[in-house]
Amino acid sequence: MKIALMDSGIGLLAAAAAVRRLRPDAALVLSSDPDGMPWGPRTPEYVTEHALACAEAAAAHRPDALIVACNTASVHTLPALRAALEPGLPVIGTVPAVKPAAAGGGPVAIWATPATTGSPYQRDLIAEFADGVATTGVPCPGLADAVQRGDEEAIDAAIAAAAALTPRDVGAVVLGCTHYELVAERIREAVQQPSGPAIALHGSADAVAAQALRRIGAQPAPAADPSDDLTVILSGRETTLPEVALTYAEGRLLAAMSPAVG
Repeated sequence: MKIALMDSGIGLLAAAAAVRRLRPDAALVLSSDPDGMPWGPRTPEYVTEHALACAEAAAAHRPDALIVACNTASVHTLPALRAALEPGLPVIGTVPAVKPAAAGGGPVAIWATPATTGSPYQRDLIAEFADGVATTGVPCPGLADAVQRGDEEAIDAAIAAAAALTPRDVGAVVLGCTHYELVAERIREAVQQPSGPAIALHGSADAVAAQALRRIGAQPAPAADPSDDLTVILSGRETTLPEVALTYAEGRLLAAMSPAVG
């Protein structure tokens, strides 16, 4: 079994680690675009061009499924990716976890990039899955870039700024960018009120990993013998896991498959 994942940058680590936990025996292909990122502020045409290049680089390794582990790419490019690759290669998109967050009754905060916050896409998600639930969009300028660089000071500053915009009574936070899942606990600490109920964080990594297995008719097997088959592609170049990935627990989990880092 081989699962490919694509993203503009290291946001794909969260979903890749989720696949790794469900199926340690799965070979992984990680295709990202550090030369072309960030995708968030780019035009849909730009994102589609670069996402297709990432997807095609991954598809050349003949995976059984492709996870689009990027909210921006999922918004703008899923039809193009599916037209190019399916039915031969199932393509699984990433959707912010608004539905499970709203199921708790709210209030809910949706942390996302400035381009996504207030976008028609996010408004449609709220209307469909959180109608009647108090929901606040929280723009997080600079957070994804800081996570991508592994810049601890910038991460803390961006999280603090977003937390200041988050209502104090929220019960759930949707992590609307895959990069944010890599610093989920730091986000929880920033929004948790000392006397308030425990904040629930809702990411997408576990759901897309499980969906990828379902699409290929595979079952979770967390006790399976682990594979050491890890392919890393950066803007079309096959290489090793970038060193910044080791900043995060998810990257360290994947590095155990392929100890060499660049």
